[in-house]
Amino acid sequence: MSVTLTVRDETPAGGVTNEWSLEFLSETITVRELIRERVYQEVQDYNVRQGTGGPYRGLVQPEGYEVALNGPRSTAKARPIDWHKQFEKALEAFETNRVLILIDDRQAESLEQTFAIGPGVAVTFLRLTLLVGG
Repeated sequence: MSVTLTVRDETPAGGVTNEWSLEFLSETITVRELIRERVYQEVQDYNVRQGTGGPYRGLVQPEGYEVALNGPRSTAKARPIDWHKQFEKALEAFETNRVLILIDDRQAESLEQTFAIGPGVAVTFLRLTLLVGG
């Protein structure tokens, strides 16, 4: 039996930009497993709808060449995105605090932190933007 977790993206100002559900086979997962499932699902969804669904809008953006090929102004044929590379980039973004994860409004501290998925549990991804010169 799978359990459903509500996931949302928010801006630093608190606006919700996206909200969806992820399915897990276990009621207790780690932050690493959460990131893996999110990245895997969004890359798979993008690769399936290539050419029809617009630019990739995942947790982290693909490497430079993939952005050029898959970007909104590109006329080149889109190439599939490698979810493993995206997963590694997402882990790095979490570990360097470029992405914060809030589990019921409490900040996740490590990739190995576990939490229970239950009714009403919500996870928020907050992407921070680096300021130039600061």
